[in-house]
Amino acid sequence: MKKKVIIIGAAGRDFHNFNTYFRGNDNYEVVAYTAAQIPDIDGRKYPAELAGDLYPDGIPIYAEEDLPKLIKDLEADICVFAYSDVTYQKVMSVSAIVNSAGADFMLLGPKETMVKSTKPVIAVGAVRTGCGKSQTSRRVIELLMREGLKVVAIRHPMPYGNLVEQKVQRFAKVEDLKKHKCTIEEMEEYEPHVVRGNVIYAGVDYEAIVRAAENDPDGCDVIVWDGGNNDFPFYKPDLNITVVDPHRPGHELSYYPGEVTLRLADAVVINKIDSADHANILQVRENIKMVNPEAIVVDAASTIRVDNPDLINNKKVLVVEDGPTLTHGGMKIGAGVVAAQRYGASELVDPRPYVVGKLKETFEIYPDIGTLLPAMGYSEQQLRDLEKTIADTDCESVVIGTPIDLNRIIKIDKPNTRVYYDLEEIGYPDLEKVVCDFMVDKGLVKKGECKCCNK
Repeated sequence: MKKKVIIIGAAGRDFHNFNTYFRGNDNYEVVAYTAAQIPDIDGRKYPAELAGDLYPDGIPIYAEEDLPKLIKDLEADICVFAYSDVTYQKVMSVSAIVNSAGADFMLLGPKETMVKSTKPVIAVGAVRTGCGKSQTSRRVIELLMREGLKVVAIRHPMPYGNLVEQKVQRFAKVEDLKKHKCTIEEMEEYEPHVVRGNVIYAGVDYEAIVRAAENDPDGCDVIVWDGGNNDFPFYKPDLNITVVDPHRPGHELSYYPGEVTLRLADAVVINKIDSADHANILQVRENIKMVNPEAIVVDAASTIRVDNPDLINNKKVLVVEDGPTLTHGGMKIGAGVVAAQRYGASELVDPRPYVVGKLKETFEIYPDIGTLLPAMGYSEQQLRDLEKTIADTDCESVVIGTPIDLNRIIKIDKPNTRVYYDLEEIGYPDLEKVVCDFMVDKGLVKKGECKCCNK
């Protein structure tokens, strides 16, 4: 008898787990997905074109809140938890719901879900959303490209549109973001890569994606996995780098699957040490030593710069930050806030009296966001709500802490300035050493002949 399965997800790891473990597996029948974290993704289907021959009608997606009823109505035997950046309390709470409804609870690990590439792979992940893994990925890519290597990045999935069209997506220029109808969250991850001159892939079917990346028309020597949330890699890495955040000490041991990424790491980057309390840095350092004493530890700062400091100094500013960092990432401080503080803003204006439409729902779901505005843009409605909220907010200027040019997406009718942030290693060992050793080990450069060794 086939086991009936419900996959509990958020349009990412859930699809990957299906593709790598359940698709074409005659021992199981996946009867449903449930969706959480991301607005407006339930009520769809995982399409037959991607689900394979065993699912000619596709697989329906329901809201996670309906899980107990779904287990009973669909007679599910197993529920697979498949999304990231959640507390252990949340994971086991879902487990209790599943078990009390009569089903088994499953977590799939790296052995069953990591795809092997024919190219060398560096994976960059984090223990929480908002640690700084994207800037770490950019630094790694910079070091690889400095040696003349062709680097292709692959990003953790964010497929919120037409899943068939999004099976394999390639981004090589800014215009590709519009071509693929990207949300703000997707743009925040893809745009920094393409403006720096490297290709990035994403989508739904990560076996097909890595094969396309390996044969990219511009060439491919190395693949960099640019992880999402705090998930562990979809690909088997030759070098695994994890970023931790001393602004949230202890989270590296209390969030799923963040602790998995920490335990898997070959190198751990302690980011933001320029703005974190010393005691918190020490706590994070001790936690790394406790669970992964063999890892190389790299200290780093998240350096901030802005286009126009005069639009911050002595001004009442509205800070717009990366959406997921503030929502399920739980951060109350981002690059925009740090810039506002460093450049002498007189006040951070609270946007909550001015929010409209879908943004009101965001603040209701995540009431602890505080005096920041998340750049939510999963739909045209959210974009319009973001535009109107900024327009209505009583501030002198807007500080944009997202990694994209928000003016290209919405109309901002107030003076505004962008914040940029990069990774800067402090002391030794550094990422230059870590990446150099990787390149030598994989035969990409000869020992002693790379720019790192000849500085």
